[in-house]
Amino acid sequence: MLRLSELRLELDHTEDDVVQAVLRCLRVPRERLISHQLVKRSIDARHKDRIRVIYSVDVKVKGEQALLRRRAADRRIRSSPDQRYRFVARAPTSPMREASMRPVVIGAGPCGYFAALLLAQMGFRPLLLERGQPVKQRSLDTFGFWRRQSAFKPESNVQFGEGGAGTFSDGKLYSQVSDPEHYGRKVLEELVNCGANRDILTLHRPHIGTFKLATVVRGLRAKIEALGGEVCFDSRVDQLLLEPSSSSDRKPWRIAGLELADGRVIDCGQVVLAPGHSARDTFEMLDRTGVALERKPFAVGVRIEHPQGLIDKARWGQSAGHPLLGSAEYKLVHHATSGRCVYSFCMCPGGFVVGATSEPGRVVTNGMSQHSRNERNANSGLVIPVTEAELLSHERCPGDPLAGLAFQRELECRAFRLGGEDYSAPVQRLEDFLAGRPSSALGSVTPSYQPGVTPADLAELLPLPMVDALREALPAFSRKLAGYDHPDAVLTGVETRTSSPLRIPRDDQLECANVLGLTPAGEGAGYAGGILSAAIDGIRAAEAVALRLLAQTRS
Repeated sequence: MLRLSELRLELDHTEDDVVQAVLRCLRVPRERLISHQLVKRSIDARHKDRIRVIYSVDVKVKGEQALLRRRAADRRIRSSPDQRYRFVARAPTSPMREASMRPVVIGAGPCGYFAALLLAQMGFRPLLLERGQPVKQRSLDTFGFWRRQSAFKPESNVQFGEGGAGTFSDGKLYSQVSDPEHYGRKVLEELVNCGANRDILTLHRPHIGTFKLATVVRGLRAKIEALGGEVCFDSRVDQLLLEPSSSSDRKPWRIAGLELADGRVIDCGQVVLAPGHSARDTFEMLDRTGVALERKPFAVGVRIEHPQGLIDKARWGQSAGHPLLGSAEYKLVHHATSGRCVYSFCMCPGGFVVGATSEPGRVVTNGMSQHSRNERNANSGLVIPVTEAELLSHERCPGDPLAGLAFQRELECRAFRLGGEDYSAPVQRLEDFLAGRPSSALGSVTPSYQPGVTPADLAELLPLPMVDALREALPAFSRKLAGYDHPDAVLTGVETRTSSPLRIPRDDQLECANVLGLTPAGEGAGYAGGILSAAIDGIRAAEAVALRLLAQTRS
């Protein structure tokens, strides 16, 4: 099979146009073409007056090898790559010697679920522990909080529960991680098998959407359980039980077990720790226990909302509304004269801004879209990396790995107070923000944030250097995307959970730097940035654990 890339067609093309593009690329008559299959579709919108669709297509053709040799100089034509996932480690057929050799996974986000799924597929019968609720109950709790029908629940919300933080998001499934082992393809295929739309296998920037994600995570759980794994909810891990390692070991500690919030103790020797970026109490427990932690860069800021039609027009021009284009996205960066960088983050076309706190008395925002992306507003984070100087006043000691948590909490408490201390979020018209005056009312753009909003002055929320950088960036963004500085665009605070503010160091075998048997993984551990990269890291963690378990059974 051959893979053809860079096949460019007009927006209003037909299936026969695709076939003709294939034949032109190959320079063969139609009777030599056996079959063709779409592999990838992307959009070239660099020229709004002539937007093109770009395809990659796998084809079967008569005389394939001769054609490949003859067209070797044409980079658009290559042998179709084998994207199958190939890891082959399997659990021994006889029972493992000790119950403690059963692997345990902490956290049922994309990293934890894929770690557990792969371990189950390899025959290791993993135990997966999740502090929150199954996705159905979690959805009821979260939507109830947003609609002010139920109280905020610290263990069942946007951050905690089955599916992780990505369950209430746009469900983006693209990443810039290097992937020579085709982990990403494995992730996408498993998601499709569990209910995701098949178009995620071909779209250049695929997404699932919140309601679809809820179905998919239930499917992942069912597969794990059918393979002998076990998923336990309402099972928060409150303590790692460590014991000194032997004198021959290269690390001072080894994992011996886990203590749960309800007092249960689980003996275990291999643990994948995938807590998510908001498990602050877990990070504090790790710090008290002596697990190695270090600070990691992260960013904070606000959410911005525009009418989706404005963004569509700015990106697509006269082609806005074409069914192949859908709701437009954007990605923006500005380097301010102060040296600070402002960039868009987690852009959600046709979506909502939602309440994403995981702790009482704090306000946090996030973006969410359904698969259709057909709501009236576009929203995105506008965030600025936090400097070491901004963390100094939050340190307990020099280099404190938890300083970022304290910084995030301070901003979230300010947002709670500015919003009226009832989980409403502080908002401001863009024109008012640029003019340095509080908003007393809103304009033509209706904010979508739930549970509600309060007009305020967001200059009271962020450090002044961040405010100055945002005020410089917004007009600059409008020069890249017409209308971005719409006076009634809504800024909502505060966005703090862009990524984990710390990292749990690990070695080349993905094992914790100072604890044998502990495999930190995913976004909370500092090794991923989104659903796909977290799931990929979960697969890699499962492979590492499997190899250790096999080595133990042979010793």
